Amino acid sequence: MGIRENLEQIITEIPEQVSLVAVSKTKPVDALKEAYEGGQRIFGENKVQELVEKHTQLPDDVEWHMIGHLQRNKVKYIAPFISLIHSVDSLRLLKEINKQGSKLNLKINCLLQIHIAQEEHKFGLSATELDEILSSSDTFEFVNIKGLMGMASFTNDQNQLRSEFTYLAQLFKEKAIDFKNLEILSMGMSGDYPLAIDCGSTMIRVGSRIFGARNYKH
Repeated sequence: MGIRENLEQIITEIPEQVSLVAVSKTKPVDALKEAYEGGQRIFGENKVQELVEKHTQLPDDVEWHMIGHLQRNKVKYIAPFISLIHSVDSLRLLKEINKQGSKLNLKINCLLQIHIAQEEHKFGLSATELDEILSSSDTFEFVNIKGLMGMASFTNDQNQLRSEFTYLAQLFKEKAIDFKNLEILSMGMSGDYPLAIDCGSTMIRVGSRIFGARNYKH
């Protein structure tokens, strides 16, 4: 199947209240345009340079999401147009996003990335660090904390994945009681999004199921 057919298939599988982020990293602009013509409007990238380049080549109604690890010195390049930053994994990064938002007089939407995987090298906040940030969230005038994001372990063990997704969903549910702006729970990718949705995800990040296998030789 082609990109448009893949999109149509996924959309029939997911509930209406779940948002689909088409993860287009390493993919050529023509592939994104094909997805756009198929009705897709949310695209996720994990490299700032690639995100900036593609942003200039697609229509203005595209929502661009930053889903990869974000270095503080690169926030300024995406701040003017980014719709949502999924990967806020430190207080220092949040402060920088707030700083760049203040320069533009613009509120920047963010998700706080929580470490849920077994792999230590994956980024994310602990539950304690999450509490520290949320308790001081009123001080960030130019940031909207819209929810939480998590990356599960790279494993086929469905019990492990369910455990990680359930933990994040419960954390999200608990925090949303006190912090009403928390609306988005971003978890689930090409290999595990049905399980993530079953556990409560409201936003999935799907790449290879839409665009096919990635070419990392770029």
